[in-house]
Amino acid sequence: MDTVLDVLIIGGGPAGLAAGLYAGRAMLDTAIVEGKGPGGQVILTHEIENYPGFVEPISGAELAANMAAQTSRFNVATFNSPVERLELQGNIKEVITQQGTLKARTLIIATGVVPKTLDVPGEQKFIGRGVSYCATCDGAFFRGKKVAVVGGGDTAVKEALFLTKFADLVYLIHRRDSLRAEPIQQKRLRENPKITPLWHKTVDEVRGELKVSGVTLRDTRDGRTEDLDLDGVFVFVGRQPVGPLVGSGILTDKEGYIITNENMETNIPGVYAVGDVRRKAWRQIVTAVSDGAIAALSAAEYIQDIN
Repeated sequence: MDTVLDVLIIGGGPAGLAAGLYAGRAMLDTAIVEGKGPGGQVILTHEIENYPGFVEPISGAELAANMAAQTSRFNVATFNSPVERLELQGNIKEVITQQGTLKARTLIIATGVVPKTLDVPGEQKFIGRGVSYCATCDGAFFRGKKVAVVGGGDTAVKEALFLTKFADLVYLIHRRDSLRAEPIQQKRLRENPKITPLWHKTVDEVRGELKVSGVTLRDTRDGRTEDLDLDGVFVFVGRQPVGPLVGSGILTDKEGYIITNENMETNIPGVYAVGDVRRKAWRQIVTAVSDGAIAALSAAEYIQDIN
């Protein structure tokens, strides 16, 4: 593609879609490149009840679809192709994809995060055969079964609650004796008779033959181990940033999150980062959308200055 866009956005989650909406509405020639289609991680969320403007809960998939449709109203093009490399030196930024090179005056990175793994024996072997990182995707396969959720944050608690719609028993395995989830979610968990918390425990191994049959737990206080029979293990122990950043020159922190200022600017002029991929305190849909709007407005100002 020889056309030079005003704004090119990598990633079609809430942050990327909001950036596209604001850039398109500013009458900038804008496109989004996304390897897996619009929505990002939010489409895996079965119910959202804290996004402003919706009195009743809305599914992540429906919210993402609404965002994508709204953005498309402003002539924002979409390219579905994985990004392989970035060339960011000079005034024109180049994004090399599997289907060719895209060029733009400004670049907004909204590549998001992926789930962290436990990195224990058996985990990789049983992915799709009892090990999952998405309760919305796989919960229905465990009707009447016993499952475990590993983690103690908001996502872990929300997914444990969701799994009670299908499983007869849900263990919540956490390495401490207190949770980091929102108080309202903790209250719901405590009041749900199908959920049994297992405190001070970590997973040493995922066991099974053709599919998961259980896990080996280790007590974080005395190191003792015990086996727990299960039909499935859902892992929610955090996330890690993703993106084609190697060799790009973009500064990140030690965990790989992109460093920006309050205007979403990276260390490279004309390059911005938004949403979960950037270093910040809170990662919520509403903060991702805010990032996207700020980046698009910053990009518009940058383009005006260089013209």
